[in-house]
Amino acid sequence: MSPNTRTYLIQGLLFVLTLITTTLAGAEWMFGNVFPLVGTLFNINLSKSLGWAEFWQGLQFSLPFLGILTVHEFGHYFTAKYHQVRVTLPYYIPLWFGFTQSIGTMGAFIRITSPVRSRLKFFDIGIAGPLAGFVAALGVLWYGFTHLPPPEHIFTIHPEYETYGLNYPQFVYENQQGALALGDNILFWLFKTYVADPTRLPHAYEMIHYPYIFAGYLALFFTSLNLIPIGQLDGGHILYGLIGKRRFDLVAPILFVFFAFYAGFGLFRAEEFAVGTDEAFYTLLGYLVFYIFFLFICFRQLSDNAATGMMLSLVVVVGQFALAYLRPDWDGYSGFLPFVFILGRFLGIYHPETPENEPLGTSRMLLGWLALIVFVLCFSPRPFIIL
Repeated sequence: MSPNTRTYLIQGLLFVLTLITTTLAGAEWMFGNVFPLVGTLFNINLSKSLGWAEFWQGLQFSLPFLGILTVHEFGHYFTAKYHQVRVTLPYYIPLWFGFTQSIGTMGAFIRITSPVRSRLKFFDIGIAGPLAGFVAALGVLWYGFTHLPPPEHIFTIHPEYETYGLNYPQFVYENQQGALALGDNILFWLFKTYVADPTRLPHAYEMIHYPYIFAGYLALFFTSLNLIPIGQLDGGHILYGLIGKRRFDLVAPILFVFFAFYAGFGLFRAEEFAVGTDEAFYTLLGYLVFYIFFLFICFRQLSDNAATGMMLSLVVVVGQFALAYLRPDWDGYSGFLPFVFILGRFLGIYHPETPENEPLGTSRMLLGWLALIVFVLCFSPRPFIIL
């Protein structure tokens, strides 16, 4: 078997596995239950769980979600081919736990196997994926919001709500914990406000059960993360193409520090250290020390001097305490901290330099601004809200 054939088989197998895992995940979100891993593999009835009928319905999530992801990746692929840059077909990454809910995948990626020597080519390859995926996401969201089932559909998922009728939101969330709502971004709010039939629009804590809406929202969320103009994210390629290496290396670290500042803002407040027992104080102090060390790890690669990373960590923490004192009603979103870590330790903040640094023309500059608008439309300050 040739190496190419073996690679294609691996890529095809990963796609099939990811289709299965995202279908499982989609059914779990739709019906608010999980497929027990052991029970599914060995046909053991561990509990009242999901079965084949629910699995097939999970395709309503997996097909649009993987469709958007595939459009995104092939946007990169075909643009790279156009520029005669060697590139692989997408590798899909399946991920399903079997005991708790997931989205069934960690995404997909293509491997560029030849050097990209041009700033213009980096720009074109970087921008093609998110713009193509964004258009696909618009289609999925439009379909989802214009084909909402009757409001009584929620009773097929939560039969216990039927006792309260359509006034269930006034009663069921008082003592319920763990319910998940999708935080608004500008585009999602526009769809809810101007596209959806308000008499059929599900409650915020129930939108995760509507597969097309959930798939479209996740696509917007991942598009916004990809368009953050840092490192070798798609947004990093775009910004590098727009402003060049020298200015990029000034702007990207500043944006990264601000992103980390927002992600961790509100985790610690000065008044929390002034109340409680000595044991509680030292426990909280230990968490603070760990958080400072976490920031240091994330900032370490910003400079060859380790002291710079520690200084930035302390400055961010002091700034967070000061702003929290001035605006106690403000909060960041700690859910972004894992992504801060991935950027700081693995993906990197800076962009590799290219030997060909021709400036972009007007049309590409306009596309770059369009990508910024897409980022603003897709970005949610609090993408997932847990009750």
